[in-house]
Amino acid sequence: MTDDSVRTVSADSSFFDFKLGELLRYRDLIFMLVKRSYVTRYKQTLLGSAWLVITPVCSVIMNVMLFGMIAGLSTDGIPKPLFYFLNNILWAFFSGCLFDSAGTFTGNAGLFGKVYFPRLVIPVASATTQFLDFCIKFCLFLILMLGYYLFAGYRITFGVSVLLLPVTLFQFFLLGTGFGIIISAFTVKYRDLQVFVPFGMQVWMYLTPVVYTVSDVPERYRFMYSLNPLYPGFVMFRSALFGTGTTSARLWTASIIFSFAVFLSGILVFNRVERTFVDTV
Repeated sequence: MTDDSVRTVSADSSFFDFKLGELLRYRDLIFMLVKRSYVTRYKQTLLGSAWLVITPVCSVIMNVMLFGMIAGLSTDGIPKPLFYFLNNILWAFFSGCLFDSAGTFTGNAGLFGKVYFPRLVIPVASATTQFLDFCIKFCLFLILMLGYYLFAGYRITFGVSVLLLPVTLFQFFLLGTGFGIIISAFTVKYRDLQVFVPFGMQVWMYLTPVVYTVSDVPERYRFMYSLNPLYPGFVMFRSALFGTGTTSARLWTASIIFSFAVFLSGILVFNRVERTFVDTV
């Protein structure tokens, strides 16, 4: 007779062991970490969870003023608040997955050294929190879109690709979390990455159509620009929700395959480093 309450924890595991079964067994811990994130994030703040709405609204106002009015960048006929709101919440979801995952080891070294649980629980819980944030902001975006339809006469044109939006959002999760856990593995030894990552993300944002449209990119740079794995996703969202812009199925599929490859590579590197990171940190 075996005792299911006894479990052996060993560092001797296969390099290709993704430990997905363990993640399912620790799903209550993931839920607890997500809940803790919301409880502690706005603790002792005056406006509380209202900041979840205030932050994207302030970002949209600044983008409309700087890029829409002063710089005069085109939005392909999309109302500027809608254009910047959608792009901001998409970028916030991707960058949030990456930044939160990038601090997995260095930010939780004390906890990891005291108790065992699958280390992937931390980035999965962080990504889940980012997804819930995105859902709240996206509902606000839909309300804003409905307001433009009712009071400003804006014609809403949903494309057929709207059915593919969950897949595109999942690709953002794979790409952001994949790069994040790769960075977290390397920052165990090379803390310089903690300084470089914010700068790198700033550059990546301006290489992605977040505050401008693809039509603003010179024709001779379009091919190189399209190699950005986030490019098809942003264009897909605009095409689905506003009926403007198109991206090739081949390019979109390639970005999904690349994101899967990054995510799987991240898990492999993550599993390799987690065996000895306590001694390094």
